[in-house]
Amino acid sequence: MTTSDVSDEDFREILAQTRQFVRTAVVPREQEILTEDRVPDDLRDQVKDMGLFGYAIPQEFGGLGLNLVQDVELAMELGYTSLALRSMFGTNNGIAGQVLVGYGTDDQKSTWLEGIASGDVVASFALTEPGAGSNPSGLRTKAVRDGSADNADWIINGQKQYITNAPTADLFVTFARTRPADDKGAGIAVFLVAADTPGVKVGPKDKKMGQEGAWTADVTFTDVRVPAGALVGGSVDIGYRAAMTSLARGRVHIAALAVGTAQRALDESVAYAATATQGGTPIGEFQLVQAMIADQQTGVLAGRALVRETAHKWISDEDRRIAPSAAKLFCTEMAGKVADLAVQIHGGSGYMREVAVERIYRDVRLLRLYEGTSEIQRLIIGGGLVKAQRKAMR
Repeated sequence: MTTSDVSDEDFREILAQTRQFVRTAVVPREQEILTEDRVPDDLRDQVKDMGLFGYAIPQEFGGLGLNLVQDVELAMELGYTSLALRSMFGTNNGIAGQVLVGYGTDDQKSTWLEGIASGDVVASFALTEPGAGSNPSGLRTKAVRDGSADNADWIINGQKQYITNAPTADLFVTFARTRPADDKGAGIAVFLVAADTPGVKVGPKDKKMGQEGAWTADVTFTDVRVPAGALVGGSVDIGYRAAMTSLARGRVHIAALAVGTAQRALDESVAYAATATQGGTPIGEFQLVQAMIADQQTGVLAGRALVRETAHKWISDEDRRIAPSAAKLFCTEMAGKVADLAVQIHGGSGYMREVAVERIYRDVRLLRLYEGTSEIQRLIIGGGLVKAQRKAMR
C-alpha cells in the first residue's frame, strides 16, 4: 500500500497516543514482561482498542490504513520499549498481513483481514526452515495437489523454524514448494493454513537470548489438507515474489524499530551520565563518556534520516530493494553499537539484570538476524548495484 487512509493531522494524533501509551503504560512494566516472559493481557487489550493490530491494514478491512512513511514513525515509538510489545502485533501488520493485502484474492481478504486488523486473529509468517532462512530458495516444505482438478485440495508436509507468534497463532501464512524451480519461476507458493487444521503441530516456545515475551516456536505440517481456496492469489507462482516483497517492506520497519531502541539506549545513557558520579564528579563531565554519547547520538540521527528517506522511496516505488536492505543493515548494526556503548557508559551496573540497557543489549542482537541477516543485506546491496551497472552498460 503506497497511499494512506489517514490524514497527516489524524496521524499526528495516532502517533501522540502511541507515544504516550508506550512511555506511560508499557515502559514501567518492562521488568514484568521480562520476568513473566509475556505481555500482560491488559496491555494486549489496550493495543487492540488502539487499533494497533491492524495499523497497516487498509481501512476497508477494519485497519487504520497507514502507509510505510507513517508506519516507520510508529515503529520508532514502539521500539522505545520492550520489543515483545511490537512483536505481538508485528506479523499481523507486516510480513504476514502484507502478503494477504498485496496478493490475496478478494475472498481471502474478506475472510481473514478483518480479524487480523482487530487482533481477533493472530497471523504468523511461516517461511523459515532448517536450511532455509534468509534465502527462501532452499525451501523444502512441499505442497502437492491431491488430484489434477484445479479445485483439488493441497497436501502440505514440512517443518518451519523460529516462527514468531506461533504459540498464539490462528493463521499460518505458509510457504511451500510445489515444484522445482524452473524457467517459469521459483516454484514456491503460499497457503493460508488455519492453526487448528489437522496435522498442524506447534512445538514448545523457544528459549532465546532476549526479547522475552516475544514468542517463537517450530511448526510442523504433517499431511495437512487445505482447500484450493487456501492458495494465496490462486497462483502457484506467487509465493517467492510475495515473500521477497513482504520481507523488503518489513526490513524498513525493522530498521525503524532499531532506531527507536537505539534512542532509548541513548536516553538511558545520557540520564545515567548526568546523575552517576565517580569521585564526586558526574561521569558525564568526563570527555571519554561524552565521546561515547556523541557516537550514539550520531548513529541515531543518521539512522532516523535513512529510515525516513527509504520509506519515501518505497511508497514512490523508486527503490524497493537496495534501500530497504541498506536501511536494515545500517540501523540494526547501529543499534547494536549504541546498546554496547550504553552498557559501557553504565559500567558494572549496565551488566545487571533489571537495568534497561542490559535488556536492550540482548534484545537488539536479534535485529541483525531476522528478516534477512546483515550478510544477506550486503549481498543484496552489492550484487544489486553491480547488476544494475552491468545492465546499463549493455
